[in-house]
Amino acid sequence: MHLRKLSIVNFKNYEQAEFSFSERINCFVGDNGVGKTNLMDAIHYLSLAKSYFNAVDSQNIRHEQDFAVIQGEFEREGKNEFIYCGIQRNKRKQFRRNKKDYQKLSEHIGLIPLVMISPSDSSLILEGGEERRKFINSVIAQFDRNYLENIIHYNHALLQRNKILKEFNSGTKYDPDYLQVWDEQLISYGQEIFRARKDFIEKLLPVFETFYKTISGEKEEVELIYESQLFEKDMRTLLNESLRKDMILQYTTSGIHKDDLEMKLAGYPLKKTGSQGQQKTFLVALKLAKFDFIKNISNLNPILLLDDIFDKFDLNRVEQIIRLVAENTFGQIFISDTNFTHLKKILKEINIDHKVFLISDNQTIKETK
Repeated sequence: MHLRKLSIVNFKNYEQAEFSFSERINCFVGDNGVGKTNLMDAIHYLSLAKSYFNAVDSQNIRHEQDFAVIQGEFEREGKNEFIYCGIQRNKRKQFRRNKKDYQKLSEHIGLIPLVMISPSDSSLILEGGEERRKFINSVIAQFDRNYLENIIHYNHALLQRNKILKEFNSGTKYDPDYLQVWDEQLISYGQEIFRARKDFIEKLLPVFETFYKTISGEKEEVELIYESQLFEKDMRTLLNESLRKDMILQYTTSGIHKDDLEMKLAGYPLKKTGSQGQQKTFLVALKLAKFDFIKNISNLNPILLLDDIFDKFDLNRVEQIIRLVAENTFGQIFISDTNFTHLKKILKEINIDHKVFLISDNQTIKETK
């Protein structure tokens, strides 16, 4: 599976641009701020129906324009797939597959599997558990629509339960039956989500460790630990035991919305002890493990986007990563970088089909080898 052609109009800083890509490696090269990441994000839109960086669709429209269009021609299992995304201010975005509108955007998720690695992924290490739960959800949801539906239903039930807890606190008469309606939904959906996450981490972990050792030269030991209250008690018990506390605090304190991933390096928290290079190696290995997991589930090679990830890496690790993803076990790859000389040298050495697009600050695009 690969992206053959990309066309964008009024998307972020681009007025208009068109590309024809190699099936293997494609590089966007230019100074910081010229729009390399925006091209990556356009590809992400076509796969997952949203921006990787900005949840507000209208903010991805070029300044002083009313609309943006992203179109892609993909080859998937020997068939052409034409994907269209149209964004207008103050209107619902349009998403089409082969000229047919989707009834729900969730129907598109999984058709074009994709993994993106970006400097913004540092939030997985540096910020709270919500970021790590989003990571887990983003992987499983690409191949398991029931999981995506369970997440949607769980979050709705959680919102309603929290609303009721606030009403009780403000003077509304306590009605256990009213609360029980939403408890049952949290229990049902929460247990399913927990089982899916547990299975996912068990499969991901050995692949992640292998990638980390390959990139780092087997110099460091890493751990990735799934933390959930449901390892100790079932969802019903958790809700019953925390009810008094929940009523005082006016929100639900127990459940899978408190799950987290603990990341360790040599037995210590990665956030506190890992250098920037070690943290980035951890993230790249984690995302490559995500790639492998999705590939095994979907029987398709996801498109891999490496967006400006080589900063803070020594040259050996940069070369090791590019050589690794250039293997036949990976499919189409997009790389953005500022160092054309080094990138060109590595591509020449590994002798693989590729295209390089040089991008200037006025969005002039020159294709080269």
